[in-house]
Amino acid sequence: MFNGKALEGKVAIVTGAGQGIGAAIARAYGAQAAPVAVVDWDVEAAEQVAQSIRAAGGKAAAFKCDVADRAAVDAMVAAVATALGPVDVLVNNAGITRTAMLHKMSAHQWQQVIDVHLTGSFNCLQAVVGGMMERQRGWIINTVSTAGILGTIGQINYGSAKAGLIGFTKSAARELARYNIIVNCVAPGAATPMTETIRTDERFKQRTLDRIPLGRWAEPEEIAPLWVFLACEGASYVTGQLIGADGGMSIH
Repeated sequence: MFNGKALEGKVAIVTGAGQGIGAAIARAYGAQAAPVAVVDWDVEAAEQVAQSIRAAGGKAAAFKCDVADRAAVDAMVAAVATALGPVDVLVNNAGITRTAMLHKMSAHQWQQVIDVHLTGSFNCLQAVVGGMMERQRGWIINTVSTAGILGTIGQINYGSAKAGLIGFTKSAARELARYNIIVNCVAPGAATPMTETIRTDERFKQRTLDRIPLGRWAEPEEIAPLWVFLACEGASYVTGQLIGADGGMSIH
């Protein structure tokens, strides 16, 4: 699909890259010659992903970071710049779930999810955007979810955070276009470890599959190329967009 050099020389941060879609994105970036900062709160998982990129001939380093902690984010971005160079691409992919029906959800469960998904994305964007504005170039890709488009049961915190990220993406795209900074978001379907229950529990599995026109689950590796496209020169006139990678689940 790409020539192995589509992102050559572009330093990329991928958060939540220790597993699932984040790991697949990081590996896809490494395969396209981007030096990759593999960021996760679980630094051992991040290091395993970074090692796999290096073993395949790419350049990568692992960094521990809780994106909800602004001081930690600033320190991480500074460390990435020292190790790999100024950041050209940011993928806001870090996420957690704290499942509960809305009438039973605690304030802490609500805030934890908002802090990681929404505030964490703001922290990371604000930490890198100054350098991008100075250099008059940059690519931001936010990982959202069909939950932010269609809603979801038992995860009003998650659905709200992901819906918020869609507005976050569009606002940032409008504001940063004058600096030649491209901002988009991708909404994957059930392709992450966070959706394992939906994929395996017979109470939810078939009901969910019936809502997917393609009739099957996605694997992280088959949708990761979309994040590559959105960070390459071929997407230089695509900004402020929400793109579904959900097998048609969000067709409307």
